[in-house]
Amino acid sequence: MTLQLGDTAPDFEADTTDGTLKFHEWMGDDWAVLFSHPADFTPVCTTELGEVARLKPEFDKRGVKVIGLSVDPLEDHRAWAGDIAETQGHALNFPLVADPDREIADLYGMIHPQADDSFTVRSVFVIGPDKKVKLTLTYPASTGRNFEEILRIIDSLQLTADHSVATPVNWQQGEDVIIVPSLSDEEAREKFPQGWEAVKPYLRVTPQPKG
Repeated sequence: MTLQLGDTAPDFEADTTDGTLKFHEWMGDDWAVLFSHPADFTPVCTTELGEVARLKPEFDKRGVKVIGLSVDPLEDHRAWAGDIAETQGHALNFPLVADPDREIADLYGMIHPQADDSFTVRSVFVIGPDKKVKLTLTYPASTGRNFEEILRIIDSLQLTADHSVATPVNWQQGEDVIIVPSLSDEEAREKFPQGWEAVKPYLRVTPQPKG
């Protein structure tokens, strides 16, 4: 199964390091990041989970819940948590899903047989409060993810969900944005009374909206 942007993220019930949860119910009205890692007790995954634990206050600030997954059993997750805290300096502070039967991994297309037919690749799904998939990323097992970049993407997704703007290349929170081309100049004047710089008729740059 290939999940596409705008699809409803499949619901599931699973055992996690924080107890049994139902995914959509656990999300509530928040955003969520669901990410898979290939295996417990592996070096790159250890660094990634420590980094997500370190950044959890940043996710919390944005109203985003994070949840990890691998096809390892729950007892391995719990045993591995000690290694993460010891080596990364940050204890696990978000749930890890145990998916030994690969049911959730198959629902989300996290196993890519041409890469490995046993373990999940490094998938990332950003899911909105409406339970729709807003972003997908796929990394190979050999490459650790940049979770600061995932936070930057969430900033853009949340901003553009509330305002008629898009974010340009390398955009960071607080920088200028682009008025979407579908908005006429007349409509734009109502939404952006501060005005804009028309680099081209289709490229109108304006300060980031507040709120």
